[in-house]
Amino acid sequence: MKITELIKNSTTPRFSFEVLPPIKGKGIAQLFKNIDQLIEYKPLYINITTHRSEMVYKSTHDGLYQKVTERSRPGTVAVAAAIQHRYGIPAVPHIICSGYSKIETEYALIDLNFLGITNLLVLRGDKAKHDSKFIPNTDGHSHASELQLQINDFNRGLFIDGTQMDIITDERFSYGVAGYPEKHEEAPNLDMDIKWLKAKVDNGAEYIVTQMFFDNEKYYSFVERCRLAGINVPIIPGIKPIINFNQLTVLPKVFKVDLPTELATELLKCKDDIEAKKVGVEWCIAQAKDLLQKGVPSIHFYSHNATQSVKNVVSQVF
Repeated sequence: MKITELIKNSTTPRFSFEVLPPIKGKGIAQLFKNIDQLIEYKPLYINITTHRSEMVYKSTHDGLYQKVTERSRPGTVAVAAAIQHRYGIPAVPHIICSGYSKIETEYALIDLNFLGITNLLVLRGDKAKHDSKFIPNTDGHSHASELQLQINDFNRGLFIDGTQMDIITDERFSYGVAGYPEKHEEAPNLDMDIKWLKAKVDNGAEYIVTQMFFDNEKYYSFVERCRLAGINVPIIPGIKPIINFNQLTVLPKVFKVDLPTELATELLKCKDDIEAKKVGVEWCIAQAKDLLQKGVPSIHFYSHNATQSVKNVVSQVF
């Protein structure tokens, strides 16, 4: 079932959350333990992030260093299949431009189709750590809107070389895209960012999941501007509980989001990460309750390294 249908058919407020594939060399048991903490609260679906390869230097036996390409968290497709099979709820893998060629994307779509995983989140993805700006992979996509067109062609039974598939399944891919209440860091302004977001909706995106935010008013303002621009699909708010004091500075730097003065002031009073985590949970609970009172379609939690905090929030709200 499509994510939009799950949301529409829900009679009570629901939520979703996001997980990372295990680090290369690690098993999936810990991931399942994290999911088990939240599954009793009946999430609508679970997102699985996708990670690009990065250039790293590794020492050789002769004392020199060799530059190699390595992906620290492989296995998004397999993890999505494992989750959907184990828990019986939709898994939503991220499909990204960053670090992938068109043919690699096509193979991923074929695998997902075989596995019956038809819900996707389509993203450009981050630039490589060693690059000053986003550079697409050789024969890759530069923007999520281009990636959308490849998925749309696949849904029509066309491979990237233009050949027709012999068999077209009844199940088509359904996908959402990302939205940025405080604008994408590379957008010149919010109006242009929303214009490009509308183009993605016009291309077939059925819903939007926002980047994390800590001030609900920014989300409400963003939704209003999207509606005025003619974007009428569900806009799912994405939120995250702060789990340690360092995130006071790290989150604004990495994700280009502002922390409200009230939240920052409370965090500055904390003596340690235990107190900071408590502040983070309390703030997130207040955010979630306010969002639900305003009638949001669902809430998405960025639960990376914060499973217990998200459980504390969900247990108080859902």
